[in-house]
Parts: sequence; C-alpha cells; structure tokens
Amino acid sequence: MKKFGIGQSIKRVEDQRLLTGEGRYTDDIRPEGSAFGAVVRSPYAHAEILSIDTEDAQAMDGVLAIYTHADLDAAGIKDIPCMTMIPGKGGEKPIAPGHPVLARGKVRHVGDPVAFVVAETPEAAQEAAEMVMVDYEDLDAVIDPRKAMAAGAPVLHEAAPGNLAFTWETGDEAAAEKALAEADRVIELEVINNRIVVNSMEPRNAIGEYDAAEDRLTLTTTTQGVFSVRNQIAGKILGIEPDKLHVKTPDVGGGFGMKLFVYAEQVLVLHAAKSLGRPVVWNGSRSECFQSDSQGRDFINRLKLGVDKDGKILGLRIDNIANLGGYLSNFATYVATMAGGRMFSGVYDIPALYAEVRCVFTNTVPVDAYRGAGRPEAAYMLERLMDYAAGELGMTREEMRLRNFITPEAMPYKTQTGMTYDSGDFARILNRALEKADAAGLESRKQEARARGNWRGLGIGCYIEACAGVGQEEAKVRLDEDGGMTIRVGTQSNGQGHATAYAQILAERFGVELDKVRVRQGDSEELTSGGGTGGSRSLLMGRFAIEGASDKVLERLKQIAGHILEAAPQDIEMGEGVLAVVGTDKQVTLQAVAETAYGGGLPDELAGEIEETHNATDPTLTFPNGCHVVEVEIDGETGVLEIERYTVVDDFGTLVNPMMAAGQVHGGIAQGVGQALLEMTAYDEDSGQLLTGSFMDYGMPRADNLPEIDLEFVQDIPCTTNPFGIKGAGEAGAIGAPPAVIGAIIDALAPLGVKAIEMPATPAKIWGLLAQGRAAAE
Repeated sequence: MKKFGIGQSIKRVEDQRLLTGEGRYTDDIRPEGSAFGAVVRSPYAHAEILSIDTEDAQAMDGVLAIYTHADLDAAGIKDIPCMTMIPGKGGEKPIAPGHPVLARGKVRHVGDPVAFVVAETPEAAQEAAEMVMVDYEDLDAVIDPRKAMAAGAPVLHEAAPGNLAFTWETGDEAAAEKALAEADRVIELEVINNRIVVNSMEPRNAIGEYDAAEDRLTLTTTTQGVFSVRNQIAGKILGIEPDKLHVKTPDVGGGFGMKLFVYAEQVLVLHAAKSLGRPVVWNGSRSECFQSDSQGRDFINRLKLGVDKDGKILGLRIDNIANLGGYLSNFATYVATMAGGRMFSGVYDIPALYAEVRCVFTNTVPVDAYRGAGRPEAAYMLERLMDYAAGELGMTREEMRLRNFITPEAMPYKTQTGMTYDSGDFARILNRALEKADAAGLESRKQEARARGNWRGLGIGCYIEACAGVGQEEAKVRLDEDGGMTIRVGTQSNGQGHATAYAQILAERFGVELDKVRVRQGDSEELTSGGGTGGSRSLLMGRFAIEGASDKVLERLKQIAGHILEAAPQDIEMGEGVLAVVGTDKQVTLQAVAETAYGGGLPDELAGEIEETHNATDPTLTFPNGCHVVEVEIDGETGVLEIERYTVVDDFGTLVNPMMAAGQVHGGIAQGVGQALLEMTAYDEDSGQLLTGSFMDYGMPRADNLPEIDLEFVQDIPCTTNPFGIKGAGEAGAIGAPPAVIGAIIDALAPLGVKAIEMPATPAKIWGLLAQGRAAAE
C-alpha cells in the first residue's frame, strides 16, 4: 500500500482552499459588463395568464429588457424536456405536456416563472420585476395527489385527464396475488414519505455570455455535470449544436440531486446574453429556492404483506402514488418508478412481489431526485412494514428480519424486481449493529427513563441500494512538467472530496505526492463527454476512467524510461514515484521523465505530450448495504426528543478513503434525521400556497439535533462485479436514518398503544400521542 494510496484515511486536499475563502463559486464570477436578471414568479398555484403588461417596468431606470413566453417562442426556444421517459404498464408512454421555460398561458405552481427582467444592477432588476403587471384568473388548485385523481378535480394539463401522467409496474401481479391469497396472515399498512426542499448550502446561479464573432454561448452555472446540461440546453431547447455552447461549473456548494437538472434561469441568461450582447447574471435567493428548485420524496405507499404461520414472507403487493408536481422534471419518471422500484425487495427474500406506481400531477413544485433518489423511499416503506408486521405477529423486530433476510449462500440473488445482488451478509450486519448499540441492555435503560417520566425506544433501519452503473465516464491523465499529474474527468464534485479520492488513485498507481495531483472538472471543453455526479457513481465510474487512462500513461512512461535507462519497456516497473529496471538499481524519477519529455530530449517516436484518454462505459451495478440502530429518549411532558445513541454498520466494499466515506455517512444521516424529525414542505390545501417558504417555517437539522455517530465499516465483503471491490457510499446515511429514527419513536411509545407516526415526527405530534395515551389510560 502506498503512503497516500487506496485505503488511507487522508484529510481532504481541497479543504484548505475551501475553508480559507479561496473557493471559486458561480456567485464569485462577474464578467466585465455584466447585466443582472430577476424572475417574475407566479403568486398563484393554478391560474390562467390573461395578460402581461411590461410597459411601466420597461420604463424604469436601468432596465434593459423584459422577456415573456412570446419572446422565447419567437426565438424558437423549446420546452425543458423530461429526459427519462420510462414506459408504463403495457408500454404506455408517459404524458409529457410540456414544461415551458416561461409559463405559456397558465401557471401550475407558486413560483412558476412568468417573465425575466434584465437590468444594470440586481436591485434595478428586482424592482422592475415587481412592477411587471400580470393579470391572472385564479383557478382551483389541487395539492394532494389522491384528490388530484378524483372525479371533478382541477385539471393541470388538458393532455392528462385525471392528472395521471402514467402508471408503472414491476414484478408479477398474478404471483403476488396468489401468494397473498394463500398466506396465513395478510398485514396491511399505509406509509407516507414526506416532501423535502433540498436546501443546498449554495443556491442556484447562472451566468450567460455570447461571443458574436464565433456565434457561441457560454454558461457558467451550478451543476452536477456540465455535459448533460450542455446537451439538453443546446440540442433539446435552443436547437444548436453542442459545440456552440460551452458550459462551465466551478466549485459547487452542495447538490444532492437537485443540481443535476436544467432550470429555466439557465436558458434565460443565455437568451438574454445573446439578445443584449453582454453577459447576464442571475443569482437565486433562498426564497426562490423554496419555490423553484426541484423538491424530493412525496410518496404514498399502500402495502399488503402475506406471511406464513412462522412469519416467513410469501408475497408483497405495493400500491404507490407519486406526486410529480406541476410538470415533469428532467428525471421525474425515473425517480418515481425504476430508481426506487428496483429496490422494493430490499434485503429480504420475497418470492412473489408486485408493485404499481401511479404518477400524478399536482399544483406543487416539480419533484425529482433527492439524495438517494427512490432508494430511501423504498427502504423506509419496507422497514416500517417489517416493524409493523413484527408487532402484529408478536415477534421481535430483529427476529422478523432475520427470518426473512437473503442469505450469503443465496448470492448472487435475483430479486423479483430484476436486480441481481452480488454480495452481502445482512444478518451479520444487523447483529453487529445491535451488539454495538447494546440492544441487550435496552430494557434497563427504558425502565430508568420511565422512572424519570420519560420514554425510551430503539429503532432499526436495514437498507440496500443500487449504485454506480449509470452511463459512461471519460478521463484524461497527464504527466505535468514538474513531475506532478493532472486528471481531467467528467464527474463533478459538489463537496464530496473528489480531488482527494482521485489523487489517492494516482498516488497508489504512480507514487506521486497528493499535492502534486491536480483534478480538473466542470468544463465541457476539456473532455468530449462525462456522466456527472449522482447515484454514488463518481468513485467507481471515475476510477474506471482514470485507471484506464493511467494504464496508457504508464505504457508511455515505460517506453520513455526504457529509453533513458537503456532498457526494454517490458523490464520497467513503476515504484514510489520512480520507474526502475527490474532486478537492478537503475531508476529514474517521474520528474526526470517529465523534464526529458518536455525538454526536447526524446526521439520523435517518443516525443509529445504525455496525456492519455479513456472512456469507461456501463459497469455492473453495485449494492452497498448496512444497518442503522437509533436509540431515542422522549420527554414525557413536552414530547421533545433526544437521540441518545446512533450506531451504524455499513458494507461499502473496499474503501478508497474511510474518513471521507464516514463524512458522507454523517452528512446523509443529518439529512435523514432532518426528514424524520423536522423537514416538511407544506402547501395550503385550498389555495396551493407554499406555507413553508423560508427557514422561519421550514425546519432544518442542526448540530444539536445529532449525537456522536458510532460508525463501523465492514470491508471483507467486496463487490464481486468490479475489480476494485467498490460498492458506493454517498447516499447510504439518508437511506438508513428515517426508518431507524421513526422506529425508535414508535418503540418508545409502544406501551401507550402507538403503532405509527408520520414524518416529520415533531414534538407537537409526539406530544399529541402522549396526551392520547394518558387519556386512554385514565
């Protein structure tokens, strides 16, 4: 193992720059001569646009232009597409009625963009935006997807009667129904997965520029991958060749799925820049984030579980309703269906399964991928069901799980949703987590808490997810003049530590010092393609691409070193920053190779830049898994909850940097705890108004909501479908946390007859259950 190589817990090399204010984000960039944009947004959830009067606003000092849908239509700008048109039942195509950049004739959620104002200053643009007079005819709104499908509900899109975009299915309906009919017991449960506002630390931003001489646009913006954004905007929306649009992404302050997608403002700054002949800047405010960034989760699950007399699962039927919001977002149909639907079996041996998902339009912000993208929803649903079934069957929650886990001997195991798990020992992971959490001593802690008037409980969250095998990835690796190395790769760090992990890969391969590895991402001109960041794909896909390019660089280095050392290339081996002739003391450093190569000291056949490219395509999926065990104590008078213990055992396969993986788990747990206890996007049922439009109303997790986290990695169960043993880590914390936290609350309140509580489990909700329990006891 190299000093800074694979498996080492090395501090992130990028942190010094970021923590000392030397980061460079989109909001730090101001091209010379910039104008500034502001978006006019709908105050209504559902309304006809009767007219838009821009005359008074246009006359204000500093106002340069105001654009409406008519201007965009005249310029040939098309709607924002849904990029994942997943087929429904019987091959049914989803209804995609169009998502205009600026509302055309009708608005469908509060915050829907209606006009774009450009002025000399941000203040002038905002003041003018407030003077744009839009005449609306208010229409009835519908927020609840169940009500949206009911007869007589307001219809958002004429193309989608009943507000149903499409219905999707997976599994075998006949087999599942037969299993339920033959079961000794059928257990039914409804589970709701609450809607989340993503709230990345850095709001979205976009800068548009136009080079008239080359007829070429440049977009600088916060993304999770420049190539997807470039290809969508160029080919699908503007109707230009991809090489006519240069997309750049500097440092990004968090994405969590939300920054994968194309948004109206990115298109608007480009159109305005070309129209005005000067750069145009748009900076999103936090209040706009609540109204315009894609939101997450929002599922209603109806479950039927059939078991035999011993509690062994025979069959499962899942009926889901997915709230898509007012339009189809980029990946909306995929996240609502396949992303989570593939994992509906979880870690359990379910011999017969059928799931149906109805995808519904409502007058809310469009929903798309949020950390985990479907897998947290699937795990929460299953784990709540396992807890509930255990209670109904009179067995412990761990016993219910242990009876139904897929065993290591069954690997590779094909689920009823078509996934093939390559490895995993779920019973071992659960037992280790319970041991570390001292579950055996729980009862005494419960009694001690009751003596103080409080309630204690323990919750379990087992999970598995599918990661990594999405799309392709390109990398370039170059030996630089100083003996260091540069990586160009198509992924995009949003704070995960890519620069460190990729540097460790080169340190392992070449022995180069970490501070001499430069990682470049976020520029569509430096590569031909790239898959970006999402679904915990970056480390595996990026490593495939980087290793492939490194293989080619190493061959070049051996040839050059062979020339310098007067040896055959096949007799050269790579060591700790040196190339040596096998079995001798003859060697040459990487720096000396670079000096020779770039100093003109090589024959023509070896001369030239030492840079190689590799494209990695579609590796097999990986299946990280683990178990969260949470212990909570609830104040018996106030309902206020404290997480007393948080224990995690994760199987991520082979780890490149255990410390960074732990950081990913900690961050995911914070978001999962936030969803379980604090976060809820609330709309008024009648008007569709957003009730949680700022941090005054929307709860976010803070340091005092989280305890110390006892985390252990199991690294002796490597993934068998890639040469590195990697399984992925980025989303795991957000998957395991919600069911474990909610399970702990229900366990604590079980003596009061509590069997369910919906997320977020706020003190007010818990206090209500305590009051009900006291009233029943009296």
